[in-house]
Amino acid sequence: MNIANATKIVRLGRPQYLVGDFLLFTMGALLALLSGAQFVLGKFILGYSILFFAHLSVHYSNDYYDFGVDKLNKPTPISGGSGVLVNNPELKEFSKWFSIVLMALSMILTAIFTVAFRYPITFFLFLLFGNLLAWFYTAPPLKLVYRRLGEVSNVIAVVIFMGTGYFALMGTLDLLFFIFCIPVIFLQLIFINSFEIPDMEGDSLGGKRTWIVLYGRGFGFRVIAVSAILSTASFLLISLTGVFSSTINFQVLAFISLIPLVLGVVELVKKPLDRESATRFSMINVALLFLMSILIDAYFLYLIK
Repeated sequence: MNIANATKIVRLGRPQYLVGDFLLFTMGALLALLSGAQFVLGKFILGYSILFFAHLSVHYSNDYYDFGVDKLNKPTPISGGSGVLVNNPELKEFSKWFSIVLMALSMILTAIFTVAFRYPITFFLFLLFGNLLAWFYTAPPLKLVYRRLGEVSNVIAVVIFMGTGYFALMGTLDLLFFIFCIPVIFLQLIFINSFEIPDMEGDSLGGKRTWIVLYGRGFGFRVIAVSAILSTASFLLISLTGVFSSTINFQVLAFISLIPLVLGVVELVKKPLDRESATRFSMINVALLFLMSILIDAYFLYLIK
């Protein structure tokens, strides 16, 4: 394999987006530590390796099964696929089989983790479900994103990303974890709608049935604004329940969540409905969510120290 093809294969995997799953995995792991788990480096490294291969697999399978749609879309930094297969269709079969190999690696490591650390079979089943959900997001026969289930799949995905970190260190998924997931799920709705907004026209022609295709960009920006409000409100409500004792100050998390909320309100006022301006705002949304994840992880690290 020459350097040019190797470069294309790396680009096809969109490695820059693996940063997001690392931040969510780490968030779950740090939450487990703040909830009483003990830090074990082997669990952290092997646990993230499982998620790394699973998430990387998605990028290759999505580009393979979205090939027809991606030809109708103009790639942006956050949407439209990598563009590699559209320009290099000879790599299509490689992309599919490489995705399968990566998914198999994820499950092999999951089995090793389960046995090595004597974890319950539910850990293995949890990651098996996550891998299958990722595969069938675009793959037949389910093709979830083509059957109005793309947003639901992404909401479940964020629970799996963060849950892998929590499960790996805590050894279970408990009520505290699922309570913490509530505001994060609203943030994920901002994320997935921002990714879908630029591709509305191409996705529609290609048969995808996202919320943006069905209801338009204006609806997407309204969902983003409402989700941002609900995320901040959820953090504040959790702070009133006292379920996390005095370990985490959820008012701090509510303050951090104002970052996407402010932009969500601006988008409601501006109404950026043409593709160019809508894409620009969507990219800012995604960047701010990355920033928010970094700030939450940094706050959790501060509490642990």
